[in-house]
Amino acid sequence: MFTNVPPLSKILSKRTLIIGELGSGKTLLTMKIVDKLIDNGYGKYITILDFAPKRKGIAGGRLIDFGFNSSKVFAYLAPEKVFTPRISANNAEELLKLAIMNRNNMQPLIYRYLNVPTKILVINDLTLYLHAGSLDLIDECIMVSKTFIANAYYGDELSFDYGTGISFREKNMVLELIRYMDNVIVMKKR
Repeated sequence: MFTNVPPLSKILSKRTLIIGELGSGKTLLTMKIVDKLIDNGYGKYITILDFAPKRKGIAGGRLIDFGFNSSKVFAYLAPEKVFTPRISANNAEELLKLAIMNRNNMQPLIYRYLNVPTKILVINDLTLYLHAGSLDLIDECIMVSKTFIANAYYGDELSFDYGTGISFREKNMVLELIRYMDNVIVMKKR
């Protein structure tokens, strides 16, 4: 479930995407990388966009749910409400509505980062934004940051989407992001 934290020389001034199935340890690895950056004096250069829902079983989890101290970074931005469309929705209309609500709750935080960018940007659970959000906006964030670290769901456990195409869109956007990454870390479930 957990892989070793890469050396900072492989993270700094690079683009890193951590992908994997539900409960594979993506958030924990992201937190370990951020902790290592903080321990090496980079906390004041880090903005975290935490788009994960509150932890439910093996699903979700914000960095602070795992004991992360958000006061050690320049900015820790998380929407008040994050929905789990494919887990919570009872039909296609509700699923799309929840995805749009997530985008609407997350997008102002992306703009806050773009208005006051830091050298290091970390995004926890990027895929919940990608359900209905703009890949162009994320690309802008990648270009503005010197170091980009994000994690994203990439698997089959959450493929049921009432025929809305959100799972297909999510997978395609992650594949598009992979093309621009220096590092792709694939997390495996044990």
